[in-house]
Amino acid sequence: MKIAIVADSNSGVTQSEAEELGIHVLPMPFMIDGAVYYEGIDLSPEEFYRKMEEGADITTSQPSVGDVTEAWDRLLEAYDQVVYIPMSSGLSGSCQTALMLADDYDGRVHVVNNQRISVTQRQSAWTPGIWPQKDIRL
Repeated sequence: MKIAIVADSNSGVTQSEAEELGIHVLPMPFMIDGAVYYEGIDLSPEEFYRKMEEGADITTSQPSVGDVTEAWDRLLEAYDQVVYIPMSSGLSGSCQTALMLADDYDGRVHVVNNQRISVTQRQSAWTPGIWPQKDIRL
């Protein structure tokens, strides 16, 4: 069985690292001065900090339902199942939303609410020796 491992960009895993590690990253949206940017896609950390220093109006949001389900649908074309590790449910509604959405995937999407963010979320998504290959077979 092929399983796709997905974390959101709060994990600190960049898109290029994700490709190298064989996992997938769902970018978190930022609203900056009324425009939407996606972490690691069209907003680098340097750009974010520059805008912050310039006094930009910055807010964050959870990924949209459409972004989440589009990512899962795309992955399920190539994988049998998806394990999604969003940021902690204590900090965002992302996990609760994902749990609700997963109900529509007939057991093919598993959402892990492990109460983690940043480095520990990263470790959950990728642990050397456990998830080091592009396709996990169980």
